[in-house]
Amino acid sequence: MKLHTFLILILCIVFGACNNSNSKTTQITSEEENQEKTPSLLGVWERTSFYNYGENGKVMDSFASSHANRHIKIFTPTKVMWCRNIEADSIEWFGYGRYTLTDSLLTEVLDYGSVEMSKYIKQNPEFVFHYNLEEDKYSQIQIDAEGHPLFAENYIRLE
Repeated sequence: MKLHTFLILILCIVFGACNNSNSKTTQITSEEENQEKTPSLLGVWERTSFYNYGENGKVMDSFASSHANRHIKIFTPTKVMWCRNIEADSIEWFGYGRYTLTDSLLTEVLDYGSVEMSKYIKQNPEFVFHYNLEEDKYSQIQIDAEGHPLFAENYIRLE
């Protein structure tokens, strides 16, 4: 009888450990799935359009991007680089630096850029945007000192 009770006790311990192990694995898998569904800014983006806002905060006009005016942005975990190709203008446009994100703000601090962009960087290297991020698209909105939107750049994910 003692041997029988001992075997039942051992089986309960083994099955209990297996059940705890399985529930832990399931929990981690669910957490990983949730993390994968959270949109990320990491990757390569192409600007699709540009909005100018009026005084009332409504879009005054918008411009679709084209092959003649292509704008690409790349985000790594800590760095940002963007380049802009304008066929009608021989001036090159690019910028490189670091960025930070909060729940609502994207702040880019550029270290250097093209000749023309360096003029803006010397005046103020920090560019602050409100942003809206979805899985494969995002917008960055420049806000004035009073909190009114000035313009928005809209992007889609390339990879």
